[in-house]
Amino acid sequence: MRLSRYFLPVLKETPAEAQIVSHRYMLRAGMIKQASAGIYSWLPLGFKVLRKIENIVHEEQQRAGHIPMLMPTLQSADLWRESGRYDAYGPEMLRIRDRHDRDMLYGPTNEELITDIFRSYVRSYKDLPLTLYHIQWKFRDEIRPRFGVMRGREFYMKDGYNFDLTKEDALHAYNRHLVSYLRTYERMGLQAIPMRADSGPIGGDNTHEFLVLAETGESEVFYDSQITDLKFGDRQIDYDSVDQCQAVLEEFTSRYARTDETHDEAVWAEVPEDRRRVARGIEVGQIFYFGTKYSDAMGATVQNAEGEQVPVHMGSHGIGVSRLLGAIIEASHDDKGIIWPEGVTPFHVGIVNLKQGDEEADAACQALYDSFTTLGLEPLYDDRNERAGGKFATMDLIGLPWRITVGPRGLKNGVVELTSRRTGESEEMPPEEAVKKVAAIYAAL
Repeated sequence: MRLSRYFLPVLKETPAEAQIVSHRYMLRAGMIKQASAGIYSWLPLGFKVLRKIENIVHEEQQRAGHIPMLMPTLQSADLWRESGRYDAYGPEMLRIRDRHDRDMLYGPTNEELITDIFRSYVRSYKDLPLTLYHIQWKFRDEIRPRFGVMRGREFYMKDGYNFDLTKEDALHAYNRHLVSYLRTYERMGLQAIPMRADSGPIGGDNTHEFLVLAETGESEVFYDSQITDLKFGDRQIDYDSVDQCQAVLEEFTSRYARTDETHDEAVWAEVPEDRRRVARGIEVGQIFYFGTKYSDAMGATVQNAEGEQVPVHMGSHGIGVSRLLGAIIEASHDDKGIIWPEGVTPFHVGIVNLKQGDEEADAACQALYDSFTTLGLEPLYDDRNERAGGKFATMDLIGLPWRITVGPRGLKNGVVELTSRRTGESEEMPPEEAVKKVAAIYAAL
């Protein structure tokens, strides 16, 4: 993509309504535009990152054996009356009446709808275990939407639902989701700590939230500092192995880590004082096991091996896809702008032409552009007739991990300048070497 042909409405000044870093930079970098309170249009740059995050979520869900589908945004109130949640959910639910005077709602979650799908088609224990998921827009009518995509009313979310014959099987599904989430967040350059949490209106006793530590987090969190030393890394897990998934759960949840809602002073006091940490955290996902809460209420049963009809055990598992953009920026930025991790960057490398119109510089930039494109990477070529300072400021703001600077002076010596956005370190090298180095970085992901 050439910047002269791209739609990137960068702002020099910070809009007055932006109170936190991610909101400021998403507006300034031309990623989003507010349509109404808590509802945003996703402009091209923001939309590219949203898709990158969504693709990682899909890949890791399917790696774990979960099956993608798509459910609608609007749901019948009748299903929610079956489960007893229609009146209990509260004013956050947007209730709608259609032209035939039928009660509808804009889904804040999908337990009822997926249970209805399951009970319509699945009859036997032989069809279990089963985990279905989708990524879809949700709506919760926040009384005070703020912080941009961090607490909006409309948001993009992955929610998945497991159906199992027994509690033991369902808890394995719970552990399997925990493992897949650890992989998902690390691929995005995040450390998301699983913390014991409150189940809220979803229900159930077993639940963990995944929180990214950040000063602007909405939750106060208490944790043993040893947990921040844990990394999932590139280990290979057999998701069908109960023992392997249980071992990962124990490794990542055996140390104290809780939100303020479940904080226990007595247990906290058992943590060595030098390892106690109190911070803020941004919730980016949550997993639940809630047993037969919905299957009992809605008649989702299967025939077991003895021929008996038994309710299935269920859980639900969510990742805030749109919220993750804000969380990544909160965790990865400086005073110049965003610093995208390589796994989610909208473009893999930026190419800056210091002297647009110079025959040699133009040719060198085009050659770099073609080389990256041939390798399957997406470069963003700043071919505008702007001053070098303005081009560098734009690249720093939008946060591409790598920048190649091309100018007549360097080309006389046969080199271009490769700069890391994260460290600020620059290195001169021949153009073909710069391409190889950048390509090797992304090949290793």
